[in-house]
Amino acid sequence: MRKSLLVLLFGTILLGGCAKQQEDLPEFSNEDIRQMMAKVTEVMVHDVTNPPLAARFFAYINLSGYEVMVQNDSTLQSMAGVLNELPEISQPEVSGHAVSLSAMLAMMETAAKIQPSGSMIREYEQYFLDSCRQLGYSAETIEQSRSYAQQVSEQILAYVKGDHYREISNYPKYTPLEGKGYWYPTPPAYFAAVEPHFNTVRPLTLDSASQFKPAPPVAFNEDKDSPYFQMLMEVYEEGKSLPQDHRRIASFWDCNPFAMENNGHLMVGLKKISPGAHWMGITSIACEKAGKSFPESLRLHTVVAVGLMDAFISCWDEKYRSNRIRPETAIRKYIDPSWEPLLQTPPFPEYTSGHSTISGASAYILTHYLGDGFSYSDDVEVSYGIPARDFTSFMQAAEEAAVSRLYGGIHYRDANENGTAQGLKVGEWVIQKIEKQEQNLADAN
Repeated sequence: MRKSLLVLLFGTILLGGCAKQQEDLPEFSNEDIRQMMAKVTEVMVHDVTNPPLAARFFAYINLSGYEVMVQNDSTLQSMAGVLNELPEISQPEVSGHAVSLSAMLAMMETAAKIQPSGSMIREYEQYFLDSCRQLGYSAETIEQSRSYAQQVSEQILAYVKGDHYREISNYPKYTPLEGKGYWYPTPPAYFAAVEPHFNTVRPLTLDSASQFKPAPPVAFNEDKDSPYFQMLMEVYEEGKSLPQDHRRIASFWDCNPFAMENNGHLMVGLKKISPGAHWMGITSIACEKAGKSFPESLRLHTVVAVGLMDAFISCWDEKYRSNRIRPETAIRKYIDPSWEPLLQTPPFPEYTSGHSTISGASAYILTHYLGDGFSYSDDVEVSYGIPARDFTSFMQAAEEAAVSRLYGGIHYRDANENGTAQGLKVGEWVIQKIEKQEQNLADAN
């Protein structure tokens, strides 16, 4: 990675990986994408964006930049024909634009339009363009690049509007089911259920939200000799004598944007990233280590983001079907009324584990492109006070992310294991869809 010159210009990296080309223009790299994803994540943390919605944002933002690159690089394959209902993106009749700059600006344009605090993206864009001017881009090149980006983003945004997410606000307010064994809001904030209708959103590659419906969860049973109660006791006993290494693992993978803490008479929100944001950060780290070019890196970020969104749709479809009680609720009722999990329980049903599902999908996709045994150091959350951890493969990370939910006291074992399996199927499906389209194009030529 080339050192970012913006360290000198602004004292902080806004445009990474810049070096002079023969045309006296900056050359973009994976670092620029990483900084863009970091900014998008910052806005999500500010807005307390829920995990499924965050994945939706990542997918469309990356898709916008990627389709710009596709139109200007014959080695790349469009996602039209891969993603459900995505039309071919018309190439703008613009000359004099810089392709990689147009891709970055298309991502910013889409992010500014779909994220609630889009004004934060606009501020970032202004700093970004100021740095480009300092580094050699002419006003005309910037304007043409922006025009190109806006026209592509406009088409992606039209695609976004057709995914039915905006219709969710018209649905009746979700009411928790009555009866033993069903999910109910948990302390300390007792938030209402998050995204109970996310399975009505159009999947990006899946045939339906229920395509990879997992095995049913172990049935709720108050009998102390039942399989369910044994799983419940496992969570309880783990939480009572949590080893230090298990505690570190649980905290590392927490990724709960809804976490709250009591501060006197006030309840204060803790700033944390979502599970999807963590895996987007891992993708940036992996692309950097693998020496991926800007187009290659943008492609991989896009495919991982697609997998994230479909994995959340698949998982959330099951969550509100099985609607299983959280360990915290059951332990307090049947074992110990004073028990608290290490991690705060997020506000939605237990089965399957969302982090396990999206970790399985992401690990499958990254392993497909970068290989098994790809070692890396995960420093995604260092800025949030979480030390880096080293991993020998993406699957090792996914398996650790899954078991962290047991260590943290927020999931049963079957939710983690079956969630990982569910995610692996989603990841495999995404890759199959891409490879099928590649083969179809090859046959046509």
